[in-house]
Amino acid sequence: MRVRRVTVRGPSMSPALADGDVVLARFGAPVRAGDVVLVTWDARPGQLSVKRAVHPDGDGWHVRGDNPFGSTDSATLGPARVHAVARHRLWPRPGRVPPPRR
Repeated sequence: MRVRRVTVRGPSMSPALADGDVVLARFGAPVRAGDVVLVTWDARPGQLSVKRAVHPDGDGWHVRGDNPFGSTDSATLGPARVHAVARHRLWPRPGRVPPPRR
């Protein structure tokens, strides 16, 4: 499996991940609801986004940001294509990516 370091940009994944956090994204990893994922949308070609997988939706996944007040996600753009799963933060606080708040 291929891995890539990805820098989170913007407030959409707060409080789990902040702007500037670096996560390790694993391409080809199985996706489970609740995972932090690297996605694209047909409506925004070339833009990679870090979001939380909610549930399968047709040929893609319904995803959302952890910050309901600062995220553009499947509610606006429809199902996303998942490319990788990020389960570990590398910087600034190495460890597992926090689960979604309940």
